Amino acid sequence: MPNATPKATPKMRLGIPKGSLQEATMELFRRAGFDIQVGSRSYFPTVDDEELDCVLIRAQEMARYVADGVLDAGLTGRDWVAENEAQVVEVADLIYAKQSFRKVRWVLAVPEDSPIRGPQDLEGKVVATELVKTTERYLARHGVCAHVEFSWGATEVKPPLLADAIVEVTETGSSLRANKLKILDTVMESNTVLIANRSAWQDAWKRQKLENIKLLLEGAMLAFGKVGLMLNVHKDSLAAVLKVLPALKRPTISELSESGWVAVNTILDEKLVRVIIPQLKQAGAQGLVEYPLNKIIM
Repeated sequence: MPNATPKATPKMRLGIPKGSLQEATMELFRRAGFDIQVGSRSYFPTVDDEELDCVLIRAQEMARYVADGVLDAGLTGRDWVAENEAQVVEVADLIYAKQSFRKVRWVLAVPEDSPIRGPQDLEGKVVATELVKTTERYLARHGVCAHVEFSWGATEVKPPLLADAIVEVTETGSSLRANKLKILDTVMESNTVLIANRSAWQDAWKRQKLENIKLLLEGAMLAFGKVGLMLNVHKDSLAAVLKVLPALKRPTISELSESGWVAVNTILDEKLVRVIIPQLKQAGAQGLVEYPLNKIIM
């Protein structure tokens, strides 16, 4: 009999955000178990998952390409989904940004000495931003008609010469303060989201693949800043040890081969380790081992 034709491996095309989110996203995928490598001049990263084809796309454009079906799924900011009015499926809410694990804010800011006190003072003024449509909707909610112009970057330097105000994204506000700008209001909050094309989401295989990726990414996020801790303790001291331990849930306790001794395994915030380990030692713990975590699946 002739050899059967090998069955083709199913594929899903996934967009990885290029730019400010790129490194944080790559690190998150690494902790989730995916090895994604980007060449210095390539927009097509390699990944150790033959079911994935990855493409580097600017976060600002990601939602549009996913909505149009060029990509099956991608990671971008909720701000850019809203800005593009993209009709996509939100698969996972991933709260991380370039520098932190919290939401970012798009804020209305003006020079420190500006007479503008709020959006109501922007009537007839010029506002510079990358987030044009969202800013226009924000001003409309306040009943204000202003000229919102697209900023190609370096938005913080435009007031007061090139614009009366800006709407800019910030994690900490440090860049705005460095440019002598003050925040008047929050236009919107945003965080990273995993989104899918609507047709791709209806495909059973692609949907399951995305659900699996979501599970692993959320597990990796949950493990950030946490470590595992193992220790041995005599049963006479167990109550004192457990009193010291803050746990994600109840710690795992296992009998040891030596009579009267148990092993305790738990998860705690890494920043607490230096405080808790001496306390555990004083409470009777022995053989303490701290180890890193990549994922926590609840």
